Amino acid sequence: MNIIKSNNIIVLVVDDSPESLGMLNAALNEAGLTVLVALNGMQALSIVEKVQPDVILLDGVMPEMDGFDTCQKLKEKLPSTPVIFMTGLNDSEHVVRGFEVGGVDYITKPVVPSEVLARIRTHSHNAKLAKSAQAALDYAGQYIFCVSVNGELEWATPHAQELIGSLQEDLVEKWAHIKPAIAQWLAGNERDTPLTLPEMNEPLHAEYAGDYDQLHSLIRLVKPKQLGTEADLQQALNVTKRESQVLYWLSFGKTNWEIATILEMSPRTVNKHLEQIYKKLEVDNRTAAASSAIRILESS
Repeated sequence: MNIIKSNNIIVLVVDDSPESLGMLNAALNEAGLTVLVALNGMQALSIVEKVQPDVILLDGVMPEMDGFDTCQKLKEKLPSTPVIFMTGLNDSEHVVRGFEVGGVDYITKPVVPSEVLARIRTHSHNAKLAKSAQAALDYAGQYIFCVSVNGELEWATPHAQELIGSLQEDLVEKWAHIKPAIAQWLAGNERDTPLTLPEMNEPLHAEYAGDYDQLHSLIRLVKPKQLGTEADLQQALNVTKRESQVLYWLSFGKTNWEIATILEMSPRTVNKHLEQIYKKLEVDNRTAAASSAIRILESS
């Protein structure tokens, strides 16, 4: 009887030990999983070019390309696929390094099949939930990234990837420049304030969009609104230059006294300009006039 009920779960096992590969292959196949095997990092990278696994089991110590370098290259191709490290080392430094390069979990050798299956079940389920959320966000046209607490990019909606790709640089290379600022911003107390990303070829802001599974954060990329000018108001609404200036500051919620101070006129003169503005815009009050101005300023 299968220990885990799977719906075509594909697991890629990367280990330079044929004995370890054979044992895991038998245990996972018996549990109803589809197993792909690779003896080294290069074979693993070749496999993922053709088939996308749901979970990757990766030996931490291998000759030539070790598991940590392999993980980094795999995450470039499959940022949302969970990687579980397998290691016979008790050194915490290697465990930490595994997480730093994108691993989500680790198990120690000799591995226990039931433990491996439990980890696969958990991380496969979480990854599918993440992909469902990602698909929903992309369907809604959202430019969303999911990042770890240290700013590592975990996944991005296709819309977001296209946005970065349109800026003439590879997504992974571009994110390497952004990551330090993202990590510092997330660690601080100013998440409510959008983060300006000067590394981009065009102005972009990062907005905090909430936590994901307590270990990751969702970040929305937005293009700063380019407000129109007083001249736009004058042309669109057929008002005088002075009236457009009054209306411009009115759209920012300024009082008559504040507008008078800014434009160096008396509050009474401001009020006279407003009376003419109301007539020309065919509105009854300052709120309606400000709303008309805002629509034009945001669409300019």
